[in-house]
Amino acid sequence: MSQPWSDGPQPLYTPFFGVMGAASAMIFSALGAAYGTAKSGTGIAAMSVMRPELIMKSVIPVVMAGIIGIYGLVVSVVIIGDINKASYTLFK
Repeated sequence: MSQPWSDGPQPLYTPFFGVMGAASAMIFSALGAAYGTAKSGTGIAAMSVMRPELIMKSVIPVVMAGIIGIYGLVVSVVIIGDINKASYTLFK
């Protein structure tokens, strides 16, 4: 049975796409976390005028948006950890 991958030489651009995958994981998760923080921050500011006693409860969405950025960092580290000279023959 044939395998869909080969152990032979690979194109020069394979490490580029591996690194770009890690970079895009970090970039898009940071953008999403920043957007979520901004949207929840404006909601907190608007809500604190009406009911100032609920400010600490409404910090939870800001924390959850920050966790998304941390998950993106973890995914990018996992992707970078798989890029090595054994799996990419032309990785320099």
